[in-house]
Amino acid sequence: MHRYHIGESMLPSLKLFLRYIDAEEKVKSRGFCVKPGAAVKLNQFKREGYTDFLRHDPTHWSWNVVRSEFDEILLRHAAESGATVLEEHKVTEILFSKDADGNPTNRPCAAKFSSGAGVGTVNFDYLIDASGRNGIMSTRYLRNRRMNKSLKNIACWAYWHGDLKMYKPGTGRENAPWFEALTDESGWGWFIPLHDGIVSVGIVMDQSISTEKKATARAQNSESTLKDHYLEQLKLLPGVQDLLGNGTLVDGNVRSAGDYSYSPDSYSGDHFRLVGDAGAFIDPFFSSGVHLAILSGLTAALTITAPLRGHCSEAVASDFYNIKSATAYTRFLVVVMSVYRQIRNQSLDVLADVDEDNFDRAFDILRPVIQGTADVGKKLSEDELEKTMDFCRHVFAPADNDITQEVASRFKPELLSIAAPVFSAEELGQIIDPEDTDAVAVINRINSAKVLGPMWVKGPALMENEPVKGMVARLERGKLGLVALEESDL
Repeated sequence: MHRYHIGESMLPSLKLFLRYIDAEEKVKSRGFCVKPGAAVKLNQFKREGYTDFLRHDPTHWSWNVVRSEFDEILLRHAAESGATVLEEHKVTEILFSKDADGNPTNRPCAAKFSSGAGVGTVNFDYLIDASGRNGIMSTRYLRNRRMNKSLKNIACWAYWHGDLKMYKPGTGRENAPWFEALTDESGWGWFIPLHDGIVSVGIVMDQSISTEKKATARAQNSESTLKDHYLEQLKLLPGVQDLLGNGTLVDGNVRSAGDYSYSPDSYSGDHFRLVGDAGAFIDPFFSSGVHLAILSGLTAALTITAPLRGHCSEAVASDFYNIKSATAYTRFLVVVMSVYRQIRNQSLDVLADVDEDNFDRAFDILRPVIQGTADVGKKLSEDELEKTMDFCRHVFAPADNDITQEVASRFKPELLSIAAPVFSAEELGQIIDPEDTDAVAVINRINSAKVLGPMWVKGPALMENEPVKGMVARLERGKLGLVALEESDL
């Protein structure tokens, strides 16, 4: 049964995760729109930046998908792989085991459900909560969901068809989604082509500004609607307006969602794991939702099979999962915040939203570059976080292939090599003339990609290269789980 879901733009890592579970060809055969990269236009730059997924590998493309169809493929694949799928069933309550004295523990052991056929109870050894934004365990039982104060946004979106334009038609960039900052710096918009001739077009805006704009519109016209608000804000996206051409809304229906940026204080516990949106969600920007969801699903599988196979205790496995999930979330969170700082052209009070331990693990390779080796290990400061976001923002700098080639002809190869060490801002400042804007954009972009690139390019392999407290992932079929670092191939 198809179920609507927003979130159509995927990262290249998706193909590798799908390949690992033998689902890549099923998704590929559906004919989704191929995504060769993504264009990002920020107000500070005259031209857009373009993230070229194919620059180093022509097979690194991804897709823009119709989520109901994509999710359906994965659901059927799970069933074919041996999972029992119960459709149109709703979990109404989670039950917890009791200790020797009859007191409830924190270990879930059963779930009550309702369906068209009545009610029932299912018992289990492990609970994987994949209940999406509802987050049953997190919101109802653990009560550990925290909203990101610096990302209090609201999104509204709709679908268009007809006489539309595409970004760079007839080139290797055709069908790439377009992301653009609103000219009044209140947020950003997206234009994502889908394979059925329809385009997803949305706006993400600071919630307080959105509320103020709607109130002003209603004061002028008491019958002002969400659709009116949506169409009015599109006028602040000249690039999107151009791409819309003479297109029309598919059904006149405009959807909206808010309060969607959150994380838990813990992603796991005794025999349970929170995966995907049931645990955390950051923001539509950067297309991180599905990537983090699938990554957390794989990590949950690793950390459940590990204690079952005697690789480690449940406590060690649960801790591994919590740390891995929080680290992956923090990486994307800081990158997204670096973009919002540019979109809004102002400083963000983000320190309260970033856990210091998670930041340290997420950017361990970068902290010496940002701080200087003498300061490593000291408490995370607002200055360090600002410098890290400044480093991350360069990954969206406007530097296409032609500009990159021109800059490469003037500088030493190591400055443009993705394999070279990460340079500090001070080191690059001594080499590049700040007035040479093309060189600044190209070299800083490559420098930031050394740290950030693996986030969206690598798939399961990323799990094997980052140990947690002496344990690393084992991805070999039939031996899935965790292994001590000294026993691994690292």
